[in-house]
Amino acid sequence: MSSKTINQVVIVGGGTAGWLTAAILATKLNCRDSKSVQITLVESPTIPILGVGEGTWPTIRNTLQMIGIDESEFMRECDATFKQGAEFVNWRDTPIDGETHSYFHPLSAVFHSAYDFNLAPYWLLGSSPLPYDHATTSQSRISQLGLAPKKITTPSYAAIQNYSYHLNANKFAEFLKKHVTNKLGVKFISANVTQVHLDEEQHINRLSTDIEQDIIGDFFVDCSGSKALLIGDALNVGWHSIDDVIFNDTALAMQVPYPDENTPIASHTIATAQEAGWTWDIGLHNRRGVGYVYSSRHTSDERAEEVLRAYIGDQAEGIEARKIPLNLGYRKQFWKGNCVAIGMSAAFVEPLEASAIFLVEAAANMLADTFPRHKSSLGFIESSFNKTFKLRWDKSIDFIKLHYCISNRADTAYWRDNVDPSSIPESLKLKLEQWKYQPPTKYDFDYAFEPFVLDSYLFVLYGLGYSTNLAADESRYNDNKIAQAKFSEINLLTQRLIDELPTHRQLIDKVYQFGFQSI
Repeated sequence: MSSKTINQVVIVGGGTAGWLTAAILATKLNCRDSKSVQITLVESPTIPILGVGEGTWPTIRNTLQMIGIDESEFMRECDATFKQGAEFVNWRDTPIDGETHSYFHPLSAVFHSAYDFNLAPYWLLGSSPLPYDHATTSQSRISQLGLAPKKITTPSYAAIQNYSYHLNANKFAEFLKKHVTNKLGVKFISANVTQVHLDEEQHINRLSTDIEQDIIGDFFVDCSGSKALLIGDALNVGWHSIDDVIFNDTALAMQVPYPDENTPIASHTIATAQEAGWTWDIGLHNRRGVGYVYSSRHTSDERAEEVLRAYIGDQAEGIEARKIPLNLGYRKQFWKGNCVAIGMSAAFVEPLEASAIFLVEAAANMLADTFPRHKSSLGFIESSFNKTFKLRWDKSIDFIKLHYCISNRADTAYWRDNVDPSSIPESLKLKLEQWKYQPPTKYDFDYAFEPFVLDSYLFVLYGLGYSTNLAADESRYNDNKIAQAKFSEINLLTQRLIDELPTHRQLIDKVYQFGFQSI
């Protein structure tokens, strides 16, 4: 084979990003075939996995199925539960006298607004008395009632209501590691990278390690997290900070046990707005993962821990809070030469919408689908990858900022600063101006690779009470009978699901005991 053929891929760093990337590449490139690309993953035995991200997107179901993982086994091994979306508590208004407001961003829409029928204008004109998230989908009410998205008789990976998972990130990485090395032909080396060597073209060609073994490769994937050993240290690719848009630069995390084995498990992330950030509350099989993401410019670490412990209550007693600094932003290049960064080495935006693992999936899939077997292809694919992922991250930042910048909260400097126009990206400002007099449509989302689509924006906009004035345009929306029929259909579906679906805890216990039937 030509000396310019790319045969050896080296992934630096394990964790979810490294092992998931290895799994996707090994499967799609058929690395068990000796004529295909060979993959080596080198992971430090001394650097702990960050292991914070416990939320996923529904895409993970396709990924797990594609790489040959049994759903029931995965759930048992990773303490996993089902996720049907997120509930946002106290984001719209400042809570008064213990009162709360919440809305859901579910994973299912019965009628997709971009393709089926956009119910938003009819809801705005009063065709349904229910909140937007309850009027337009069944899943918000299903989640609120503590019900599961499927039954034990539903086959593996199939869904009645769309779902993803909450999982133990450390256990997930170990589970993937075992699967990838035992079944997908990936070579594993436990070592610390001590030096990165470049050739005359400024491409990486080998790594020195602390076990007196050089690792030679043709293409390298940087999954070394915030250390960015390859893309940052060796290739000097700069970092674009977004701390002027997204303020939350620190997190405190705690693992909270359930009072007993029959405690209900929420099938959605609970994100509660606080004075200088928000708390997450995620139900795993054996515990809750609870944390506070906050802005260090607007509060102290001591006060943040007070807020977190007050949220948890008496169960927080005796539990240590782990502090995690967050570096907000993205690389000025995600791909340079023969190296691509995936995971936190590439970018990080706070975990409000659990997009981190999804964007690892997206990057690994694009790398696999466009993989350059010849070095002459590197330039074209580098350019395409960089454009695509700058778009993905910019769009993600816009959507995360949306949750803050249209809030009515003004009780602290944190919330006042978040609605300051100087902190809002111009691309989002333009859309918000448009949406004052017309609800979002599919034409506002014109890129195939936008991570957050029309329905997601609608749930957040109208969950937060954004005002869209249709007074001058009411005559356009004259399909009232169709709208009423669809609202009624959603209500009927909701009632049927309430009667048929088990509680989330009931289903989880059965999955762990019996498992799903295979498709």
